[in-house]
Amino acid sequence: MPKQKNKVAKEKETPKQIAAKIYDMAKGIVADIKKETDPEFVTQQRGKSNVEFDEKKGILKLGDKETTRTFLNVGHAKKFMQTMLVSAKAHEYLKHNKTASIREIYYELKHTVPNTKENTFEGQTESDSCIVDLEHSINSIREKLNLHANPKGTLYGDITLKDKMHHNDTFNCGKLGRGGWSIMSRLEPEEIDIMKINAKYVLVIETEAMYERLVEERFPKDNNCILVSTGGQAARGTRRLIHRLHTEKKLPVYVFTDGDPYGWYIYSVIKQGSMALAAHSGFMACPNAKYIGMTLDDIEIYDLQNVTEKMKDGDLKRAKEMMAYPWFQNEAWQHQLKKALKEKVRIEQQALANKSLEFVATEYLPTKIKKKDFLP
Repeated sequence: MPKQKNKVAKEKETPKQIAAKIYDMAKGIVADIKKETDPEFVTQQRGKSNVEFDEKKGILKLGDKETTRTFLNVGHAKKFMQTMLVSAKAHEYLKHNKTASIREIYYELKHTVPNTKENTFEGQTESDSCIVDLEHSINSIREKLNLHANPKGTLYGDITLKDKMHHNDTFNCGKLGRGGWSIMSRLEPEEIDIMKINAKYVLVIETEAMYERLVEERFPKDNNCILVSTGGQAARGTRRLIHRLHTEKKLPVYVFTDGDPYGWYIYSVIKQGSMALAAHSGFMACPNAKYIGMTLDDIEIYDLQNVTEKMKDGDLKRAKEMMAYPWFQNEAWQHQLKKALKEKVRIEQQALANKSLEFVATEYLPTKIKKKDFLP
């Protein structure tokens, strides 16, 4: 089978086009078999050694290194078989307009090979790995393969969505109660249409508790913005939604996390992408996002010295790693990271309640936004 060219993934590819890519890959393998040559499956090599930072675009991306798996190699044979099973099932989902969780596809495909004691899959990690290989092989994302992982995240504000996959239901996320809309794991345009938005910017928040505080204080209505809660590290669906709001609707994205290396890394993943999903940064990253807080300077500015916490060893280790990242090589972030390593303290979003419950909504965020007091 001829090696596939590392083409740029396209956001607007339809299910029919994605299915055609899988079919073309399968045709190449069948052609190899008919020629009685060793069938090959080619995918992109994953891992830190094949991750690059594109300074021009401001995102992480996967390099050009490839991995070739052959059926007649004893060490490759089982993984080759597993990859073909996953590919065929994904093609079936696309053809019949079905979706499945990555847990469901594992159970659909798990069985014992007839006349043997060999199972197709011994655990979900094996099928998950094949899904990633397939994503990279056809330069797409699993969501476009009609596959999804567990959703996480919440959306609130004056934004109207249409669920094309569920009776074309149309709803406004500011009128679903204080809880907002639970962000789905699959947010592709052919499924969720962003119909209308009345907002000046998107505010991404690390913790559910702070999200709930801002909703209660009517921050989205008073400041004409959209709130997105990530509930910790942002899930794929949440990152995809933030990307779509930024690229399709041209809304500025501001990220509000705890003042520690973990929170700053959450921001980094939203802005530049992650090493694990470097191949998908074009679908998920927001290189123009800005960081709005918390910072370690806030401790002194807002007199929060009595409500800091000590950093853990993991925080300090992460800070050291982040200091070397190309995308943190600027004066503002180097200052924060050096300060973290020197003072070994962190500050949570909820620490602003030490001033008053409403302080974050009436003073902290409005002041920073008005003065454009952001980190790059």
